[in-house]
Amino acid sequence: MSNSPHASNSASPESRLAALGLVLPTPPKPVAAYIPFRLSGRHVYVAGQIPFRDGTLIATGAVPSVVPVPLAVECARQCTLNGLAIIRDAVAAAGLEGGLARVVQFVRLGVFVACGPEFADHPKVANGASELLVEVFGDRGRHARAAVGAPSLPLGAPVEVEFVVEIG
Repeated sequence: MSNSPHASNSASPESRLAALGLVLPTPPKPVAAYIPFRLSGRHVYVAGQIPFRDGTLIATGAVPSVVPVPLAVECARQCTLNGLAIIRDAVAAAGLEGGLARVVQFVRLGVFVACGPEFADHPKVANGASELLVEVFGDRGRHARAAVGAPSLPLGAPVEVEFVVEIG
């Protein structure tokens, strides 16, 4: 049994991921001069994650001119899986056991979508991240969010997601 103050008879986040057919990846390495996360008190600030899967971006280009919205939603989900892998590492770095069960709540997401000025469905793309967190964490996965358009993102990624998470 986890030492988490939020442990209960409900399924762990890891078992919910497995039930969804999802596996946490190896945390992606930073692609520039930054660290993947910063612990500050009980908060974990996760650097922006782009949709790497097995070391390769699953899509590149602007939404929807190059990357259709459904693929951008999938990219947001992959960014979230990458972020969860980093959060799991942050929990261990904080000296806590229990992995993702130590998440008290997701405080905020920032979701960036590479697109032109005519695109207005940023929330639809961002929902790929938000809905996955609620599927895995229930109410603890609900969060404040910004969904923002950008002319370009690192390495040509169509989506980038950053996280602020409280752990305990």
